[in-house]
Amino acid sequence: MIENLVIILYLGLLGYLGFYGYKSTKDSTDYLLAGRDTHPFIMALSYGATFISTSAIIGFGGVAAWLGNSMLWLTFFTIFVGVFISFVVFGNPTRQMGYRLNAHTFPELLGKRYDSRFMQVCGGALILLFMPLYAAAVLIGGSHFIAGYFEVNYHTALLVFSIIVTAYVLAGGLKGVMLTDALQGSLMFIAMILLLVFTYQSLGGVGAAHEKMELAWQGTVADPLADQSLKTLAAGGPDFMMKLSQVWGFNGWNSMPEFLSRGWLYLITTLVMGVGIGVLAQPQLIVRFMTVKSKKELNRAVLIGAIFILAMTGIIFLVGAMSNAWYYEFNDGKNALQSAGSVGKVIPHFIQNAMPHWFSFIFLIALISAGMSTLSSQFHAMGTAVGRDIFEQLFGSEGKNSVTITRIGILVTISFSVALAYAFEQQPAIIARSTAIFFALCAAVFLPAYMGGLFWRRMTRAGAISSMLVGFLVSGFWLLFVHFKEAKALGVAKALFGNDSLLNGKVIFVDALAIALPASLLTALIVSLLTAPLCNKTLERAFGR
Repeated sequence: MIENLVIILYLGLLGYLGFYGYKSTKDSTDYLLAGRDTHPFIMALSYGATFISTSAIIGFGGVAAWLGNSMLWLTFFTIFVGVFISFVVFGNPTRQMGYRLNAHTFPELLGKRYDSRFMQVCGGALILLFMPLYAAAVLIGGSHFIAGYFEVNYHTALLVFSIIVTAYVLAGGLKGVMLTDALQGSLMFIAMILLLVFTYQSLGGVGAAHEKMELAWQGTVADPLADQSLKTLAAGGPDFMMKLSQVWGFNGWNSMPEFLSRGWLYLITTLVMGVGIGVLAQPQLIVRFMTVKSKKELNRAVLIGAIFILAMTGIIFLVGAMSNAWYYEFNDGKNALQSAGSVGKVIPHFIQNAMPHWFSFIFLIALISAGMSTLSSQFHAMGTAVGRDIFEQLFGSEGKNSVTITRIGILVTISFSVALAYAFEQQPAIIARSTAIFFALCAAVFLPAYMGGLFWRRMTRAGAISSMLVGFLVSGFWLLFVHFKEAKALGVAKALFGNDSLLNGKVIFVDALAIALPASLLTALIVSLLTAPLCNKTLERAFGR
């Protein structure tokens, strides 16, 4: 009864904030940019809650159960790059240029900076093509947890989840999205603090917990493999753990993998760099910088954003790693992956088995909040890509019925994302991987054009377009034909050449970002130096006199 009342109250608050956003929305600037006068606290929490989704909590928390505390490097990178560098270095130039150019979306910012309708349409098309995969990953994570907690069908959970988010995004625009983000971010923060306290408490304190992690690692790896009847290839089983140690270069859940081992290359290039650098070029995050009215608000938001990211990623990575100690102590000497069955199920399984029932409900609300806050921003970004960046540019209707077209775009892209979530229902491991792919792709395609557009007047239209094309093509080639995860799963290289990957050795564990981003940056530099600069009138519009 109490749980039902809490859920009704929560949904009522979301409905009120969505309605408030609807009543406060008078024009396209309100709907697309929240009126450019957002409070720094709201902006920082919205930025953090958009960034941290079920992908981070369920997907990456489960990965931490596999890779251990080495995942904390991702926390450091997201705080240093994703908050400090992003807010302090990129934030104010983005806000100023967006205001001068009257840009309402990230693709529109690029298009007007380079005086190129093609760039705006191309940017919108890339968001429309690839962001639904990221949104589907978030939907999968949230829906699986809801279905497990309430013991309902996954399809039912997915349908209800998506309908609720759709309602307040359609009604309130970015104002409604950011207000609900702030509420949801606050709930997520409280739940994570409680989770950390209860996890350490269940293992006897901070020092005891980390000592038990080492004992759990040694005990699991030393499982009696001599008896072949005990040997298993199951995820998290003894043979899996031996492979993690001997092949992937991991020596414990409290340590980094061996330098340049397969595990090190995967951790650093795919997870730490892919997500940590990729955050700089996330369209749904960049637009947040254009919602505040001055540099002062951005500076005030830095500390709030950093504390939020530290609490969210740092805690879930610690808990994911420590779950191995809990399972080893209380579940017949098994580790987290053995007990839960897969990376994508570790955190939900741990919460339901190791935490009090009442906390499971609180965590459910936090997880729903994480999913909703990210999904609402993704749906808004995809809708504006359809309406503002593609439809209006191709059909010359800029400024006419902009909000209506965007709302139609939101409905279309939500439907596509939900369809993907249905299709990948049985593949929870896709959650963390899809996030990393999307972040890395955004960095390779958008970051050189975005960074050059803000800080280098000599950056040309040809240089920006060339860098985007090269980033996209190199990323696509590496994912299809080289990288061990995607190339094997997609099977294109196998069908054409008879091998899972065109290359051999440790290079196949290097993420596409590490190859595509340098190629994209170099292309932007060389082509810009070889082509004529933009006219002074275009540069003055972007940079001022």
